[in-house]
Amino acid sequence: MKRVYIAGPMTGLPALNFPAFHAEAARLRALGYEVANPAEINPEPGMAWAECMFRDLRELTECDGIAMLPGWEASPGACIERLWSIRTGKKVLAAGEIVEVLA
Repeated sequence: MKRVYIAGPMTGLPALNFPAFHAEAARLRALGYEVANPAEINPEPGMAWAECMFRDLRELTECDGIAMLPGWEASPGACIERLWSIRTGKKVLAAGEIVEVLA
């Protein structure tokens, strides 16, 4: 697994939970991963949810796996991203489980 997508809750959270996404992206990059971070893909807070999801799924398609942030279960978008990952054969892990570069 070389390129990882970060998924987690955003809608309704302070600052759209961007700080958590940025922190996880920095952690994964320090481990040597290429990272697709939705907070970087869609940095404009006023974008329509459907447009964000379209962009996110396009990026997720190019990834080898997905790192699920805490609270993802309550996020419709993260649930869609997780299901997409499962259906397309990507590795699905809790973000905290990734502590080294995985093969």
